[in-house]
Amino acid sequence: MSPRSLYRSLAFAEAVTWTLLIIAMVIKYVFHAGDLPVQIAGSIHGFVFISYALAAGLVGVNQYWSKRLITLAVATAVLPYATVPFDLKMDRSGKLDGDWRRSATADPRDHTLVSRLLRWMLRRPALLGGTSLLTVVVIMGTLLIIGPPGGQS
Repeated sequence: MSPRSLYRSLAFAEAVTWTLLIIAMVIKYVFHAGDLPVQIAGSIHGFVFISYALAAGLVGVNQYWSKRLITLAVATAVLPYATVPFDLKMDRSGKLDGDWRRSATADPRDHTLVSRLLRWMLRRPALLGGTSLLTVVVIMGTLLIIGPPGGQS
């Protein structure tokens, strides 16, 4: 999977899960269906949100995005559907072009600690995938222990 396909897939999935969450809230509040629809859609959305944020960071470092641009990419997930226009802009501007950087180049940005760690992980895809999944699960678990935004209803 290329950086482009990973990022674009999760940006789209993030928008889809916003839709699920909004539908679940309508079902809860308009049709008085209880908390279950929001708990299910919220959990799915939360998982995809965290996955998208992690992927935006990973792809951003790989593609030499600035810290500001990586932060902006993550921030788009907070606003419903904002990942879609941001994704289109990044794709049209060529900021998603290229493969994963598994080898260092002469570019000074390839010699930072973060870039070296990225390359090391990219050469071990099972470890990268497992670590990424574990990171998402730990963050998700921590947030579930803390509780939903706004407290229990």
